[in-house]
Amino acid sequence: MAGLHFQYWEESEIIHEGAEARVSSGLWLGIPAVLKTRRRRGYRHPELDYRLTRSRISVEAKILSRLQSKNFPAPRLLELDLEASWMVLTLIEGRPIYESLLDKSATDEDLEMIGSIIRSLHELGFSHGDLTTHNIMVDKDRKISLLDFGLSRVSAELEHFGQDLQVLNECLSASHSDFEGAIERVISGYRDASDSDNKPNAEMVISRFNDIRNRVRYLG
Repeated sequence: MAGLHFQYWEESEIIHEGAEARVSSGLWLGIPAVLKTRRRRGYRHPELDYRLTRSRISVEAKILSRLQSKNFPAPRLLELDLEASWMVLTLIEGRPIYESLLDKSATDEDLEMIGSIIRSLHELGFSHGDLTTHNIMVDKDRKISLLDFGLSRVSAELEHFGQDLQVLNECLSASHSDFEGAIERVISGYRDASDSDNKPNAEMVISRFNDIRNRVRYLG
């Protein structure tokens, strides 16, 4: 992060450093925030890498802006630099539901609310793409928020919505198998939050999720 904007950012700690992006927390103009910088991929042709990286961060920023306009519980976009491939987002208070599930403080109501939030996202026409328990936050008031829309897309395809539920199902099964019936609670919240007049139809999404789950079991 360089140039004029650098003076506005005060980093406190690195949250995540992976192949796709570096994420750190700090202050942006005195506001608690998160800086996400997409990494260049050295194995790709520089021009192709530039176009793909720019496109990905642009899509993520547009989705976050549209979610913000709908008051969806997700980080708000504070600043964006497409050329340098970084964005600044508001810091979401709380902790990942991953931790609440591990220490057994998570409740059935939390999981049902997660299902409701996912349904709201889908009704807005977006799939998340990476719905792990690390990307779902719960605060002290039990409010649920979603993080990391780096793989999200504007989607009208049942497969993408069903895959969101399957990614979460696999995460719950692998890391939180001691919480019995977790995905069923999520599905219950998803179904109960549905407006039958809104697309995609909730029962069709759930049916597609079950198809995907059965395919995975068969292939496994």
